Amino acid sequence: MAKKLFSLFGGELKSVTRTALVLALAGIFADILSLFRDRLLASEFGASRSLDVYYASFRIPDFIYTLTLFFAASTALIPVLLKKISEDRKDAEEFFGNIFSFFSIATVLLVSLAFIFMKELVPLFAPGFSGEEKIQVVNLSRLLLVSPFFLGLSNLLSSVIQSFRRFYVYAASPLFYNLGIIIGIIFFVPSKGIEGIVWGVVIGSVMHFAIQIPTLFSLGFSLKFRRPKFSYDVIRLLKFSLPRTLGLSLNQIVMSVITAFASTLGAGAVSILNFAFNLQSVPLSVIALSYSVSAFPTLASSYAKNGNKDFLGHFSLAFRHIFFWSLPVTVMFIILRAQIVRVILGVGAFSWLDTRLTAAALFLLALSILTQGLMMLYIRAFYAAGRTFLPVLVNIISSAVTVFSAWWLLNLFNNSEIFRMWFLEILRVGDIRAGGVLVLPLAVSLGSLINLLVLAVSFKNIFHKEESFSFMAKSFRDSVLASAVLGIVSYVSLNLLAPYLNLETFIGIFLQGFIAGIFGLAFAGAILMWLNNREFTEFYEAFRDRIWKMIFVVASEPEKLP
Repeated sequence: MAKKLFSLFGGELKSVTRTALVLALAGIFADILSLFRDRLLASEFGASRSLDVYYASFRIPDFIYTLTLFFAASTALIPVLLKKISEDRKDAEEFFGNIFSFFSIATVLLVSLAFIFMKELVPLFAPGFSGEEKIQVVNLSRLLLVSPFFLGLSNLLSSVIQSFRRFYVYAASPLFYNLGIIIGIIFFVPSKGIEGIVWGVVIGSVMHFAIQIPTLFSLGFSLKFRRPKFSYDVIRLLKFSLPRTLGLSLNQIVMSVITAFASTLGAGAVSILNFAFNLQSVPLSVIALSYSVSAFPTLASSYAKNGNKDFLGHFSLAFRHIFFWSLPVTVMFIILRAQIVRVILGVGAFSWLDTRLTAAALFLLALSILTQGLMMLYIRAFYAAGRTFLPVLVNIISSAVTVFSAWWLLNLFNNSEIFRMWFLEILRVGDIRAGGVLVLPLAVSLGSLINLLVLAVSFKNIFHKEESFSFMAKSFRDSVLASAVLGIVSYVSLNLLAPYLNLETFIGIFLQGFIAGIFGLAFAGAILMWLNNREFTEFYEAFRDRIWKMIFVVASEPEKLP
């Protein structure tokens, strides 16, 4: 049985749509675990200063992880691996071993430096914390430095696994990461407090890495440390990785600046932001990340073979699906934001005030679900075509916009009574004076919009100057119409259900949001069927042809697993 299950994890997926569906389903399970994780955190700590300290402790380790991608960025490593595998499999294995050695040396060096200088680094992104709180951040950050090594190494392994289109095991690894954190919350927090969660993160990062080792070995690759040697292929990889690493480093710098601003806005501000970001990440991982990750090897391979022809076809497929599914999800998150936050987080120490502020932050971040989703695809498309520096230049512009917007809006909020009252009233939190944290997600959404616009214009000018977006016309129409119907039906349903449910209870809030959402989805689905929508049909066929058969076989005939 174990052998059969391993064959499932090691199975190859060739269709972009089917692969995206597998990744999406795995993403859903991972997101369920992450939401359960956040519910446990909210119940135990609420939006408190203790949880602010926990989230702030990730800033330096996350930045270290980003720097490790100089050797482990899948968007840079996969095209090089694909080329070498097609030419000489043995040479590809040697190349991977060389990269593993470079990665290990560089990561150990970065982690050691961060450990030594952590006391000097923490005040830069936590200026609003007290001296004791900064010491806590230092101690937790040092412990968290274990995770960049294992997560970076896991990313290195996943590049090989994705190159062979073994997406099952790649999709499973985040499940184990979240499971480790949940173990820390349940078993370690009672005795170790906030430090217990960090131990869970360490366990999760090790599990994230370990689950991929059997598949890596089955493909003929190993983790044997050797004396690293610079070669043409290594230099080529570093050339590709540098822009991606710089781009992601900019993202981490922006998040550190946002955290620094939030740390000055009182207890719970950092936590509210992180809760809202985590909720927004659910549709991004299920939809946009699934399609962009599954499309990337195909984009890289097709561009290397015949340039724009098949490349644009695969890009348009992923683009249509990301746009088509992200728009209605955005509408649903906006309409049902209060119910989503209250059902998932509204327990224990998480107060009604915390709920309202997190829901308002989620509203502002939901505005960028579509833009951030399409950004993921555009960035991978540029990397697949070897245009690695352009996304970095665009990211520099959008990062500057985000940071400047956050600073300017925060000053405007603090110094203009008219703007403060108008802004809070729009978000329906006019009675909460300490709502300054809400300008920060607005700045993030503005920055992502600028990023997408510049990427889209650049992509069109480079890859299809003579073509139009006519392939999107019907998809755009169908998605907008279905989203409008979904939003109207869901909103009306919320109001019709309110008098008949006790909205002071969990079950009342859950039923209100669930029933309203189901009604909205049902009407939107009926519209799509009536329009004979292409994306809806492709999704259904992918589910019918792969996932349903897979579920049936696992349940009844495990000996026939692929």
